Amino acid sequence: MYTATGIKDKDQCLREFAPLVKRLAHQLMTRLPYSVQIDDIIQAGMMGLLDAAGRYDNLHGAQFETYATQRIRGAMLDELRQADWLPRSLRRDMRSIETSIRRLQQKLGRQPNESEIAKDMQLPLLEYQQMLQEARGAQLIYYEDFHSDDDQDFLERFSLDDDADPLALLQDASFREELMSAIDRLPERERMLMGMIYEQEMNLREIGDVLGVSESRVSQLHTQAVSRLRSALKGY
Repeated sequence: MYTATGIKDKDQCLREFAPLVKRLAHQLMTRLPYSVQIDDIIQAGMMGLLDAAGRYDNLHGAQFETYATQRIRGAMLDELRQADWLPRSLRRDMRSIETSIRRLQQKLGRQPNESEIAKDMQLPLLEYQQMLQEARGAQLIYYEDFHSDDDQDFLERFSLDDDADPLALLQDASFREELMSAIDRLPERERMLMGMIYEQEMNLREIGDVLGVSESRVSQLHTQAVSRLRSALKGY
């Protein structure tokens, strides 16, 4: 299937690596709002796989799956960047949650719990939890959606071309150190959840089975955990 000029049998390549595309799509859906259709993400990923097959040169020494994973993820993110996938109202909700968390952390000297955040926001607990549910996806992946002064998010400020790297921010040593410290300060269950999502690459159903909660509850906890991290990393 591989030649010095790329992938010889692209059809075979698509068949062989289609499960990889679906796995990456389902992992990404963990961080996206319910309005995003999984089929759209998979289709974009298949286009990324096809692009990888056309560009790959095994003489470069990289394993094709490693290279393809980067191209597939890039294509999926590019599709999201071009679509109006996140209403500004959800971004405002996320900022409100982050502001409340930051205010309570300064007041209490510890991580606030859900009830305290809801009370600070003058919301019933169930309404706050529904806000968490609806705000799923206000952060995309690797906490990229940090805002600049002109209110653009990460995907608006950095295009995903051949030279762009969605992990570039994490290559900054001070950011990595602050991020790891912020993760360590998360409540235990949220810290476990983040590990299952970003290290073990488990999907919502699998995480729910481990924690003994519903998929929607996993989504709420993930949104809240990322809100804590974004609050802690304000300024990056």
